[in-house]
Amino acid sequence: MASANVKEFTDATFEQEVIGSDQPVLVDFWAEWCMPCRMLAPTIDAIADEFEGKVKVGKMDTDANREAPVRFGISAIPTVIIFSGGEVVKKFVGLANKDDIAAALKALVPA
Repeated sequence: MASANVKEFTDATFEQEVIGSDQPVLVDFWAEWCMPCRMLAPTIDAIADEFEGKVKVGKMDTDANREAPVRFGISAIPTVIIFSGGEVVKKFVGLANKDDIAAALKALVPA
């Protein structure tokens, strides 16, 4: 079961939810058929719960949304991108380690 703290981003909401966010945003670019994406899902849920209120966490289905994945050069999934102030600050391609993602986020949020 997905965490209630994980949002669903779409091409229609990306600009407002991600680029215009006043807090850091983690976007998991994924697809339903992608087995590594499914394996990463519990990590994304755990990150969303750990950083609740400090970081916006969401997923973007690359099959249903084409604009943002093309804009940010998504050529392999899963890809996790962390945005801050509308800019890409960190990108993880493939199955990322929870500790690595958490460390990247901790550098952006006050303790």
